[in-house]
Amino acid sequence: MHFDQRTQRALRDVGLETDELQAASESVVDAVEADAAALEAFFDAHDVVHSDMDMAHSASEHPEHAVERLDLTTHANEMRGWLRFDSWGAFVENGRILDDDLVELTLGPTIHDRVRFAPDRETL
Repeated sequence: MHFDQRTQRALRDVGLETDELQAASESVVDAVEADAAALEAFFDAHDVVHSDMDMAHSASEHPEHAVERLDLTTHANEMRGWLRFDSWGAFVENGRILDDDLVELTLGPTIHDRVRFAPDRETL
């Protein structure tokens, strides 16, 4: 179970039993794994994506990125990995599906921001 001790105690205080806590924990794990698979499928489906990333060297409000791959791993409620573009990459921590054609990732060092990606500029 990935809930810390304080969270487990608080959930028990509102009436959840150990088996209910375990079921909730497993549900979170399943959701994180499903989101990771959906995010990887999104980037696999598009050779090029656009983002709302603020890039100093881009003249576009929504820069274009040639995608190589997104590789994610999960552990309990954590999702981490690497997003590789044609000439650079970024560490990824967490992500979510916002819509069929819109996703959001937290990019690590050098970016340090949540960034939305879409297959076209209009979706952003």
